[in-house]
Amino acid sequence: MAFANPNITALAVEATEFPDLARRYQVNGVPKTVVNDAIEILGALPQDAFVQQALSTFGSRVSTLTPPES
Repeated sequence: MAFANPNITALAVEATEFPDLARRYQVNGVPKTVVNDAIEILGALPQDAFVQQALSTFGSRVSTLTPPES
């Protein structure tokens, strides 16, 4: 989603290289997505399912997403 919307930023972290962050967010498996230190999405999801999960979590606070150009 960060590629599709300039209002979204994303950061990927290698849990084994940052054990303090892994403990802070209780990472026991990957991938684990943490949004705003509050919402967690566990496991790999297809893009459509991930977007639906995000939209259902944030509702109207999420602006319309535009897929990246191919």
